[in-house]
Amino acid sequence: MSAGTYTPRPGAAPLPRMIAAQAALETRMLLRNGEQLLLTVVIPTLLLVLFSAVDIVDTGAGEPVDFLAPGILALAVMSTAFTGQAIATGFERRYGVLKRLGASPLPRWGLMAAKTLAVLVTEVLQIVLLTVIAFALGWSPEGSPFAVLLLLVLGTVAFSGLGLLMAGTLKAEATLAAANLVFLLLLVGGGVIVPLDRFPDAAQSVLGLLPISALSDGLRDVLQHGAPMPWGNLGILAVWAVLGLGAAAKFFRWE
Repeated sequence: MSAGTYTPRPGAAPLPRMIAAQAALETRMLLRNGEQLLLTVVIPTLLLVLFSAVDIVDTGAGEPVDFLAPGILALAVMSTAFTGQAIATGFERRYGVLKRLGASPLPRWGLMAAKTLAVLVTEVLQIVLLTVIAFALGWSPEGSPFAVLLLLVLGTVAFSGLGLLMAGTLKAEATLAAANLVFLLLLVGGGVIVPLDRFPDAAQSVLGLLPISALSDGLRDVLQHGAPMPWGNLGILAVWAVLGLGAAAKFFRWE
């Protein structure tokens, strides 16, 4: 046996491998967290089943599930990319996890990329589950899959930027309270379950500019009404994505 066989070879792993490993870890942490599962899986599923089966809210002509399913998909994106990510990242920042990871061979932008990949993996699982349930309830979607994918990606970017901005500027406890409060407010006033036309005219013009309203209405236009490409809603989401990511990059504090 030649000399040096057992000589250590120190050095960082290739960057793609580091990002993939961190993304896998982030995904496992998301799926093992009880509060995250409540936000990302249980609440959207219960809302979809309950409001589809029980005539509580007037959703207009057609089957209730045809109106509700796109809004619940938007809610799933918000719960993972915004609420869940903000809370998890906020407490990681408080306990010094981000500071330690920032000093590792994985660059900080790589850490954020890994977090984004974990969000996307979780969203895929959510969307598959909710789609299967919606089909079981009689959902009949229409429209372009590409338009749906574009809406979901832009919505994820927009909510992810806003979640990281909140987690990187507020204390962990404040992030926990604020993220859950925003989740509840947008659930009620974002066109997810209650149509925006049920609100006063003055409120509709403001609520329609929210990212959750743009995402839910855009998905509804495509999946329920067969619209080719909801450019207006895509534009609103793009503006929120640029503003959220830009502000997060500028104001995010790692300690």
